[in-house]
Amino acid sequence: MRGLITIFFALILSIGWSKTSGGQDSQGKAGFIDPNGLKQGYWTILNSTKHLPSYQDNDKVEEGGYKDNLKQGLWIQYFPGGAIKNKITFKDNRPEGYTVSYFATGKVCEEGIWKNNRWVGDYKLCYENGQVQHQFHYTDNGKRDGAQAYFYPNGQKMIDCNFTAGKQTGASTEYYDDGTIKAKENFNNGELDQASSQTFPPKANSTPDNAAVVAAKDAPKPQVTQVKADETPNIPKAPFNGQGYWKLYNRNKQIVKDGNFVNGHLADGKEYIYNEDGILVRIAVYKSSVYQGDAPITEDDKK
Repeated sequence: MRGLITIFFALILSIGWSKTSGGQDSQGKAGFIDPNGLKQGYWTILNSTKHLPSYQDNDKVEEGGYKDNLKQGLWIQYFPGGAIKNKITFKDNRPEGYTVSYFATGKVCEEGIWKNNRWVGDYKLCYENGQVQHQFHYTDNGKRDGAQAYFYPNGQKMIDCNFTAGKQTGASTEYYDDGTIKAKENFNNGELDQASSQTFPPKANSTPDNAAVVAAKDAPKPQVTQVKADETPNIPKAPFNGQGYWKLYNRNKQIVKDGNFVNGHLADGKEYIYNEDGILVRIAVYKSSVYQGDAPITEDDKK
């Protein structure tokens, strides 16, 4: 869809392998290391063991429960200074269940259910001013399905559309930020029917909504797949030039980006996202430099 901007929250999946004593849960049960060297119980991880930038040594980084060295249940992660950053439900060290992230102001950034390395069910992403940016519904297979909605920072509806099994279908209406109709389009199995599409000019002498202009200053920017310094092509003596097809790997020789690049950014292809232990947790798909959704992680991907 023309003019569509999507953003996706990248989960922060740090694993705290602290050798210090654990914290306590609501029943006062402290975390501990068992005779086999495995973490058990409830742990509070301080930055004195993580050494993250911007945090003080005694700042709390995250807390939650371990069973046999694997994160289980609800874990809470913090910004420097103590504000809650993420609440992530884990099962056997992987996100599995309700997940919510926050801006440093305390307002919700992103919220939904994460299962089998994808969003399922109802999901929303918000602007930093608190307004919902988009509301999606995903199937159990992680594909968008049913009515989908996008909003401007001032709360006005931006787009109404429908998806079936991950592909846009049927009528779609796009609006200006004053609520007037901008375009009417029809889609068939993900393909735009140009012949039946209509566009409408904005109202004469209309001016931008002041609330929208103010809110837009705080609106999150589109996710950019910037190439990191330690990402290099797996081709001897072939420096990455940021144009055309490339497959890039990190210092651990794991694939991180695969596709066509434009001016150093991934335009069409896949981005592979790992946690601090090198476990693949997401495969983000891009088309025309816009995030399209997550691809399922196969057994071959895990190798």
